[in-house]
Amino acid sequence: MTTIEAVSAYLPSAVVPIEEIGAQLAMDPKQVATFRRFYGLSEVRYDPDGDLAQMMINAAGKLTALTGRESQVRYVLQARTLQTVAPYPENPLHQVRTALGLEHAVSFAVTQHACASGLLAVHLAGELLAADGDPDALALVFAGEKAFTPTAQLIPNTTFMGEGSAAVLVGLSGDHDRLLGYATRTYGQFNAGLRMDAARAAEFEAIYQDGLAEVVLAAVEQAGVALSDVHLILPHNVNRLSWVRLCKQIGYPVDRVLLDNVASTGHCFCADSFINYQTALELERLAPGDRYLMVAVGLGATFSAMVFEH
Repeated sequence: MTTIEAVSAYLPSAVVPIEEIGAQLAMDPKQVATFRRFYGLSEVRYDPDGDLAQMMINAAGKLTALTGRESQVRYVLQARTLQTVAPYPENPLHQVRTALGLEHAVSFAVTQHACASGLLAVHLAGELLAADGDPDALALVFAGEKAFTPTAQLIPNTTFMGEGSAAVLVGLSGDHDRLLGYATRTYGQFNAGLRMDAARAAEFEAIYQDGLAEVVLAAVEQAGVALSDVHLILPHNVNRLSWVRLCKQIGYPVDRVLLDNVASTGHCFCADSFINYQTALELERLAPGDRYLMVAVGLGATFSAMVFEH
C-alpha cells in the first residue's frame, strides 16, 4: 500500500502583497480588491534570488526522514504545472538529484495533470515501487514552481500564484500515512487552459463545483469511508470562496477545510496540499487514525482527490 512517510515544505521569506503584483500586471485595483475581500487572498511568497533547483533543495533539506536512507530511493519525481521551467539545457531536477546524492535513482517530471500533478506523482510513485517489489524502497516527490512570467503569476478571476516547494517521501510499508483512495477525472474539452475562449471558460466555471464534488465523493467511496469520517480536507489554495461553495454543496463543515494558507501563500502550483499537510501537523489538526483528503484541480482540466489515514 502506498504511504507518505514524511513531508517537508519550504516557503520563501519575501512577502509580496497582491496589490503589488496587480499593479505590475496592470490589473484594475477594484479587481484586486475583489481577490482580497471575497476570495480571501492577501499576499504570496516569492524567492527573487533563488532558482527552482534551490527551492527544491531547501525543501529536501528539511526532510529528516531521508537522511541516511538515500540508497533506498529508487525514483525522484518532479510534479509540475508548467512544462517549461528552465532554459535549455538546464534541468533543475537533475541538478537536485545530484546535489542530494541520488544519481542512482530514476528521475522524471510529471505535468499531465497541471496543478493536480502532485497527487498524480504520489500515485505513480506508489505504483512504481509496488511493481519493483522491494518493501524498503522509496520515492522522492517534489512539487512547487517559480512564478517567473506574468501568465505564471495569475489565473484570471481565480487566484494569484505563489512560490514554495514541498518534498514528499513515498514508501510502501511502515506506520505512516496510508493512501486509501484516489479519484481523478480529466475534462479534455478544456485543454486550452488559460487560452480558452470566453464561451469555453464560462462552461468550465459552470462545471467546476460539480467536477470537484464528484472526485471528492468518488475518492471517499473508494476509500470505503463516509464523508463524515473525513477529519480534514487539505485543499489547493486557489481561493476561499470556491471551498465555501463546495462545502455547502456536499454538506461538509468549512471549518474542517484547512484554509489557513490561502491568504498568506496563494496558490503554489502542485505543492498546496503538501504545504497544507505540514501546516496541519504544526497546528496539531491531525491525530493518529484521522482520515483526511488532499484535493487539487489542474487547468486542462483535471480534478483529483486522495484519501489518507494518518
